[in-house]
Amino acid sequence: MSNYFIIGASSGIGQQLASQLADAGHQVYATYLKNKLHSENESLHYHYLNVMDEAIKLDFLPESISGLIYCPGSINLRPFERIKPADFAADYQLQVVGALKTIQAVLPRLRKSDHASIVLFSTVAVQTGLSFHSQVSASKGAVEGLTKALAAEFAPSIRVNCIAPSLTDTPLAATLLNSEQKREANAQRHPLKRIGTAKDLADLAEFLISEKAGWITGQIIHVDGGFSSLKT
Repeated sequence: MSNYFIIGASSGIGQQLASQLADAGHQVYATYLKNKLHSENESLHYHYLNVMDEAIKLDFLPESISGLIYCPGSINLRPFERIKPADFAADYQLQVVGALKTIQAVLPRLRKSDHASIVLFSTVAVQTGLSFHSQVSASKGAVEGLTKALAAEFAPSIRVNCIAPSLTDTPLAATLLNSEQKREANAQRHPLKRIGTAKDLADLAEFLISEKAGWITGQIIHVDGGFSSLKT
């Protein structure tokens, strides 16, 4: 069994992944920001963490970590002319700088594992141009570049991959799915005719941090119901 560290595990994909890994018998160290969480599962340990703080303290982690999964994100869809530079900077701080600080802080622990892995999250909108997505695409595009750079730098000891989902049914996307009409319209945009679930993404993340994915690194993997590559 392994030790895994999940940033942003209070809801959505992070929470789903934390539960799956703990149920499988792994020790999971998961963080929350706003809502304090506690798990009945003794393998799942929740801790407060704000990645926007100047310095982050991770003294609750064990000496060796086999996987780091960084889940924090935002979905701000607005016309480009209505977005202030500060809005772009805030997204970059959360989704890129937050990941940088966390990876740097955990790196010594990852290097003590013999099968270490990092998983980051992007969006289908980086490679598929979508209106009103400039804010999220800019920061997530940086995440994809970071993925490839770190995968090269950390090879062969630490694998680094990125998951790029389409619209997924999580609290983060609640305003985009808050009516049956919106849900159906968004489902029909995908060749598989449904919205993604937190489990769809958590299942891939669980695979990527496992030894079963031992020959996979530097990849941007689209989990998007065929949205980015198919026309039906």
